[in-house]
Amino acid sequence: LLQVAQAMRLGWTNDEIFTSCKIDPWFLAEMRGIVEMEAKITANGLPGNAFALRTLKAMGFSDARLAVLTQATEAEVKTKRHALGVRPVFKRIDTCAAEFASPTAYMYSTYESPFAGALADESAPSDKNKVIILGGGPNRIGQGIEFDYCCCHACFALHDAGYETIMINCNPETVSTDYDTADRLYFEPLTAEDVLEIIATERKNGTLHGVIVQFGGQTPLKLARALEAANVPILGTSPDAIDLAEDRDRFKRVLDKLRLKQPKNGIAYSVEQARLVAADLGLPLVVRPSYVLGGRAMQIIREENQLSDYLLGTLPELVPGDVKARYPNDKTGQINTVLGTNPLLFDRYLSDAIEIDVDCLCDGKDTFIVGIMEHIEEAGIHSGDSACSLPPHSLDAAMISELERQTRELALGLDVVGLMNVQYAIKDGDIYVLEVNPRASRTVPFVAKVMGIPVAKIAARLMAGEKLDDFGLKKKKLGHVGVKESVFPFARFPGVDTVLGPEMRSTGEVMGIDRSFEIAFAKSQLGGGTRVPRKGTVFVSVRDIDKVRIAEAVRLLASVGFKVMATSGTQRFLADFGVPTEKVNKVLEGRPHIVDAIMNGDIQLVFNTTEGPQALADSRSLRRAALLHKVPYYTTLSGAVAAAQGIRAYLGGDLEVRTLQSYFSET
Repeated sequence: LLQVAQAMRLGWTNDEIFTSCKIDPWFLAEMRGIVEMEAKITANGLPGNAFALRTLKAMGFSDARLAVLTQATEAEVKTKRHALGVRPVFKRIDTCAAEFASPTAYMYSTYESPFAGALADESAPSDKNKVIILGGGPNRIGQGIEFDYCCCHACFALHDAGYETIMINCNPETVSTDYDTADRLYFEPLTAEDVLEIIATERKNGTLHGVIVQFGGQTPLKLARALEAANVPILGTSPDAIDLAEDRDRFKRVLDKLRLKQPKNGIAYSVEQARLVAADLGLPLVVRPSYVLGGRAMQIIREENQLSDYLLGTLPELVPGDVKARYPNDKTGQINTVLGTNPLLFDRYLSDAIEIDVDCLCDGKDTFIVGIMEHIEEAGIHSGDSACSLPPHSLDAAMISELERQTRELALGLDVVGLMNVQYAIKDGDIYVLEVNPRASRTVPFVAKVMGIPVAKIAARLMAGEKLDDFGLKKKKLGHVGVKESVFPFARFPGVDTVLGPEMRSTGEVMGIDRSFEIAFAKSQLGGGTRVPRKGTVFVSVRDIDKVRIAEAVRLLASVGFKVMATSGTQRFLADFGVPTEKVNKVLEGRPHIVDAIMNGDIQLVFNTTEGPQALADSRSLRRAALLHKVPYYTTLSGAVAAAQGIRAYLGGDLEVRTLQSYFSET
């Protein structure tokens, strides 16, 4: 749509645009009306009368857009709009087709004329004590239904506690926008302008106890400062504490004070400084832009030439259009302009480390560790893509105790009220803090179901002012294990490589639960749609550093009847290890090769780990063939080992279907 609007500005006719993209002419005519109005606003400035300004607002122009078009600030536009009395009114959606006299409290805003009697404000705010919950907005990779889950549970818990719950969200596919989830629902964009107008309406009657921004992911968190500036009470962890966890320098001071470790890191405000920081940290390292969320554009740099490709290849794709226009032929100038206020963040990459997620509840004085999850993939895979086990399946009691201690220190050091998630890496017995999120994270629903604790409900009550002691939480010794597995959309995108990395790619997740890790893992694979093989041939091609650890997993599969096939280097190693292995050509070595074997149905399972750009490129066709022919494949060593253990459990016939509740009736 943005490109269509730009084509109109550049002189394309509606017929030319229709021929190019086949968008219906009716929509093109509506869009052209908006583009033409933009030109009028730029030429004439902001209207000086209420009718003209209300007309612009009714067309959908936000204060922020009007500010850009008139070279003013958003605050100036808002002040003028309020002075002219141009404010939205709210109408109710009749979800019952007029069957009942009073429609549900499900509202949307309009800027149509306030003089039309039928368009009077229908919001009718109550006189109750209210809590507003900001939802997650549009679902997208990195921010999805986990946050909707948290928002819904906050509504249920606070309603039970006697508050009127008000939901603001704009996604019709979420449960939080069902008409009966919250007491009152505003179906509105999650922008500062729209949220503040709703708050002003609700404050006309009753008491606003506060607003919850912790449960909707990054979208509502970005509104926290604007709400605070407008003297809106924010429940739970303060915006300053949330910013502290995001600010490299301030957060480092907190860790130093608490005597906690983090990987060696650096910040770069220019391309030239990025090269100096990388040289100081040494390879491998992880780099990501501070202005991009959800792990997007994060990369592991293992070779010098990868850094140049990243700086002048990947980053220019993320540069805003207005900056590109100022430096049309100078990519370094584009990047330096953006990095001047939004730096690059560098971290030394901890090879072969174990990654851990810890969720905890805190009321500002006391903490409760809800769950410690061990990632099955090694550190470096985005936490949203990694399978994980709860409780941990390889950590001893001393390490778990130390993780709990460090998490408590962080929660109290950051003045957390509500939920907090911490990501750690364990390497050579040392614990490193990777990231702290003083808010709800995507792990909350999984932890709640495995532990049998209503985590989001308790967090909401803590944010409203209750204390942890009120809930009688006690540490549980579980008689079961939960395994979360991610689900990926690779099959829908031709040519996309399936190797996992620091940039999140999954679009969903499933959970397997049973008395042992191996069976729970097998269930998670079945739940995610993987056709777990019971017999056949496993193909193995792994990095040299993985060969020792993969050998035992391959031997396990061989012991339950699987044949083994491998490329030359891996085949020689496995044969020397005592595992009968048949050699097969790599694709570059000529036919018949491994892709032929997959296409012919000769392979039922693939273990493939690789390192370096060339090796990744060489093995891409192998992973793609496995995907298209629905052959289960594992591209990390730890994932392959867990798969072997899960298959053995699967063949043992121990999988049983039980209700979730039955696991807790036994404890």
